[in-house]
Amino acid sequence: MKKVLITLSCAIFLMSCKTSNVTTAANTTNNNVAVSIDLVNVIDDKVKVTITNPTITTETTTFNIPKIVPGTYSEDNYGRFVDNVKAFDKKGNPLKIAKMDENSYTIYDATKLAKVTYNVSDTYDTEGGAGFGESEDIFSPAGTNIKAGENFMLNTHGFIGYFEGKSEVPYTVEVKHPATLWGATSLVDTNPSNEVDVYNASRYGELVDNPMMYTKPDYTEFNVEGMDIVISVYSPTGKFKAADITPETEKFMRAQKKFLGKFNANKKYTVLLYLSDVKAKDAKGFGALEHMTSTTVVMPEMMPLEALQEQLKDVVSHEFFHIVTPLSVHSREIHYFDFNKPQMSEHLWMYEGITEYFANLFQVNQGLISEEDFYKRMAGKIEEANSMNDKMSFTKMSKNVLQQPYKDQYLNVYQKGALIAMCIDIQLRELSNGQRGILSLMKDLSNEYGNNKPFNDEDLFATITRITYPQIGEFLNKYVAGETPIPYDDYFAKMGVIKAKTSVSGNPFLKDGRVPLITFDKTTKQIKALEDVSNNIFMTSLGIKGNDVIKSINDKEYTVENIYDLISVSESWKDGDAISVTVTRDGKDQILKGKVNLPKEIKAGFIATDKTKEAVKNAWLKG
Repeated sequence: MKKVLITLSCAIFLMSCKTSNVTTAANTTNNNVAVSIDLVNVIDDKVKVTITNPTITTETTTFNIPKIVPGTYSEDNYGRFVDNVKAFDKKGNPLKIAKMDENSYTIYDATKLAKVTYNVSDTYDTEGGAGFGESEDIFSPAGTNIKAGENFMLNTHGFIGYFEGKSEVPYTVEVKHPATLWGATSLVDTNPSNEVDVYNASRYGELVDNPMMYTKPDYTEFNVEGMDIVISVYSPTGKFKAADITPETEKFMRAQKKFLGKFNANKKYTVLLYLSDVKAKDAKGFGALEHMTSTTVVMPEMMPLEALQEQLKDVVSHEFFHIVTPLSVHSREIHYFDFNKPQMSEHLWMYEGITEYFANLFQVNQGLISEEDFYKRMAGKIEEANSMNDKMSFTKMSKNVLQQPYKDQYLNVYQKGALIAMCIDIQLRELSNGQRGILSLMKDLSNEYGNNKPFNDEDLFATITRITYPQIGEFLNKYVAGETPIPYDDYFAKMGVIKAKTSVSGNPFLKDGRVPLITFDKTTKQIKALEDVSNNIFMTSLGIKGNDVIKSINDKEYTVENIYDLISVSESWKDGDAISVTVTRDGKDQILKGKVNLPKEIKAGFIATDKTKEAVKNAWLKG
């Protein structure tokens, strides 16, 4: 999972994640769970789901809607979006059913049970955009959308439940949908009808691992070294098409496959991109959620194409690399995931940390970013990690991530987790004279375990030590399981890289992405420059003065009501770009023309200085 705090969210201050001729779900045998989802007859913004159960031999059974799903690390209680749960026998007579908690129902006379029906509401309508703290919002890429006749985001865990003890039996899912909508998923539709799709999954876990998005067909397909890639896009206003983002997406996905080599053998990978209307009652949690053969992505539609492409490069590449871990290398807690009584693994440093590190390393490895940019990214992660509890055991935090105080440290998996991976990578390169790195370690672990052979949490460090070096085991015990902060400078020095001050381009309206450099008039809702702009080179170089009303930029008018658009578009500006700003000063409009001159922020960074270590450094970054 990758949560993204789009910089534009910081601007909140201004307002004070066919007819069928083949066998369908209704005809499945009693050894299967058969599901029917009706996307045609949507009533009160709810979708009806019917589940035909396999044979049950006990007097009672429990029907569950997931409390938590893999990759989210939060208890979301999807049962709160389900209502009118009913149980029936073969003659259609109701059976006694009792709600046990928010996600579970006990069904009596279960030997007579023939089907369960219920209604599902979507999660996007409930999102308030409160952020990632104590908000009860479902992280959008793990959520659901119901927009009759237009879009359905079917993260299957939000629509389909399971019977206790029956999660390992096969599932057949029938989706009835308008002929105008097309279902994007990595599952195979076995029904030729244009209005009924039928999918099969070997067990509930596989079903949950395959989201679907039904929308008016807007998709592209291409092949990367034997892997078919599908990109499906929903854009509510039609601002973007799949064809708009495909060239850049194809570029970085080809680079990822080249970086991984023969590690991954998936035959299909689907990207489901949902673009949200942030001004409406819609998804507010931006980012992505990984699956073995797909990823769900939610981003704001208002973003400029260049900014959207840049975000997709980071988040989609992160999710794609999850095919390495935890999808290929994982513990028993992941493999036998309990959707309602979860036991968490100790190794988020690997699942999220190595994944995030790969999402950055492959870009410098394949020439998509410069060596200097890579150092800046790692320096930024050090800064963020240092702002969190750097003495907390990472394995202890991972194991208890659903509870406080560990829950508040979760976001450190993307910062310190990636830095842990980097330090292991560096140490492996040093010890092997550049011949081995963390990618080769993950390949070895995949050969040792693999998709269907989980490891025991407590055995992983010993296995890694056995297949690498004693020093790696010492590092894991001291800095990952232990409470000792990592001396990052020492590890960079092994590659001939030292700490240095670097200049980073900032945003003309937000300092450090947080502190506002503009204000607004509460009565007119007009955006205004601060009283003192002397330290803002963007404004002074254009001739913007204190208290000027910023009326329009490049012929587009802005007020507090579309401040998101302004912050978003400014993220794509480059030094030297031509710009025209209309300001109102002393009641008169003035047009100020010039070049973009972005503010510079001096931050801690790193540079390579030791030529004697250039070979091992190049093996680290380019090998």
